[in-house]
Order: sequence, then structure tokens, then C-alpha cells
Amino acid sequence: MGLDWIRRIQQAGGLGEEGSETGPANGAEADRAAVQRYLVVGLGNPGRAYAATRHNAGFMVVDALARRLGASFGRSRHQALLADARYGPRRVLLAKPQTYMNLSGRAVGPLVRYYRLPLDHLLVVYDDLDLPFGTVRLRPGGGHGGHKGMKSVIEALGGRRDFPRLRIGIGRPPGRLDAAEYVLRPFTAEEREQWPWVLDRAVEGVLVWLDQGLDAAMNQVNAARSL
Repeated sequence: MGLDWIRRIQQAGGLGEEGSETGPANGAEADRAAVQRYLVVGLGNPGRAYAATRHNAGFMVVDALARRLGASFGRSRHQALLADARYGPRRVLLAKPQTYMNLSGRAVGPLVRYYRLPLDHLLVVYDDLDLPFGTVRLRPGGGHGGHKGMKSVIEALGGRRDFPRLRIGIGRPPGRLDAAEYVLRPFTAEEREQWPWVLDRAVEGVLVWLDQGLDAAMNQVNAARSL
């Protein structure tokens, strides 16, 4: 990719690359396609062993969003399970990378390039140890905060950090429990009772982002009370 790729990003405000990773459209047709399509990526680990763990909060949110939009994960591309949906006039692509968390960028980067998406049409949803359980926060950009999945995504986007992200608080591990072990454990019984409320709030935030834009979504999501 190199400097030419970064230069194209700066000129177009999005990501595009020649060759097999890009979609079939080009020129004005590609620009129109980019305006209409949004990509919502939930981060997590594939497989039943991880399905109910804290680290899969991102997967759980996009699963809930798919149910809300009447979509299903029926195809794959670039190492991700995909679901196609519409929300009003907008085409929405939901993605769950199958690379395992720490390599999430291997799916996200190629998807963004293939669909020629501007980065403000990308939303990444993931778990956050530094937020209390049940807290949902939407930001326009920033670093990875030590989250290895987000670190991989940022690297795959050429170091770009200016894309929205929805952080789902899972809280810090109790006592001396190692964080790496904590995130791979399932929620407690009490947390499971509260989890549907967290999912509803996260999904509503994504829908406001799609319908009204980032500022309106941040105002709603970030002002709402925590558990």
C-alpha cells in the first residue's frame, strides 16, 4: 500500500485501493456508492467457546442490531461474517471479523477498501475495561486505549484514528484477576439480567448515528444514565 494509498485517503476522505481488495465501482459511481453505504463492525472472537464472554460485546451488539433491522449473517468476505440491511435510504453492512480479536484489522481494513468507504461511514463497536459495566460511550475518534482489537484496526487503516467507535463498558476485573482472563469470562448472573438494557441502548445509538449523524448520536448516547 505505502504512500500512494495514504495519499488517496487524504484526497478522497476515505479508503480505496486498486486490485482485488476494491469493489467493482469506480469514479463517480464509487463516490455515490460510498455515500449510501455504512459499515458497522462488532469486534469479538469466533466460536461457541467465546460467544457469551465479555470480550464479545461487540459481536453481541451487531447481532442485536441485525435482529432489529431484520438482517442475518448469511455470507462472508475478507475474513468477516456479513449481514446486509437497510435503514431508511441507507445501505448498512454489518460485520463480525473471524480473525480473532487481536487481528481484527485483517478483516476491517480490506472491507473498508473494498467498499471504498469514507471513514465517517465506519463504526466499530467493542468492549472497554475502563468503562463501568453497562456504560455506553460514542466517540468520533481516538486511540486504541490498550485494546488489541482496536489497535489492529487502526494499523490496518494506515494509522488513521478518525473514525467513530462505540465503546461498551464491561468494568475492571475484581481483585487480582488478570484482565486477559477476565475479558474471556462470561458475564455474571446479575450482569446478564441487565445486559438486554445495555444492548438496547447501544442499538439505539447506532440507529441515531445512521439516521441523524454522529453529533446527535453522541448527544443521546453519552448523556444517558449508566446502570
